[in-house]
Amino acid sequence: MIRLFDYWRSSASYRLRIALGLAGLSWHSLPVDLTTGQQGDPEHLARNPQGLVPVLEIDDLTLTQSLAIIEYLDETRGLGLLPGPAANRARIRAVAHAIAMDIHPVCNLRVARYAVAQSNGGITMETWMRDMITPGLIALENMVDTGNHCIGQTLTLADICLVPQIYNARRWNIDLKNLPNLNRITTFLENLKPFANAHPNLAKL
Repeated sequence: MIRLFDYWRSSASYRLRIALGLAGLSWHSLPVDLTTGQQGDPEHLARNPQGLVPVLEIDDLTLTQSLAIIEYLDETRGLGLLPGPAANRARIRAVAHAIAMDIHPVCNLRVARYAVAQSNGGITMETWMRDMITPGLIALENMVDTGNHCIGQTLTLADICLVPQIYNARRWNIDLKNLPNLNRITTFLENLKPFANAHPNLAKL
């Protein structure tokens, strides 16, 4: 049995659920409540010393870090998430990394809470998220293509990263109206079954 330790609102968990759906895999979800600090419990730290989600138990392995797990699924299940020549794969990774390694980490709940606590009332969760996410999305708008996918005409690792980030932006009421490329791509992707089935509202159930 494939076991996924995740949190329903986690962007990293969301992107992995999309990839699992694309692979046509079934899994058993075991929630780790980030809001109560469950990720720091000894049982979870034994699975992932970083105290993060997601953690995926698959193929007699325990895997961590969402992008690493997704690339594992891509390589072992033939998902085709990094297609084309090296230059194309570099563009795909650039978009995926801009989201997962630049925008997402500073919006991690632990980081945001620390910033708010240290600001003596000068920062709220809403202002932190707005100020950290908005510049990244503006840059992404100019990094993606003008079709229905971030790069090229097929679904890639970049698309899997984009949809959870837009979900998070909407959650914090970030103004997306001047991002036509990102809005068009997200609207197209959200209607695909693996993306729809991975939505946090369903993961929470």
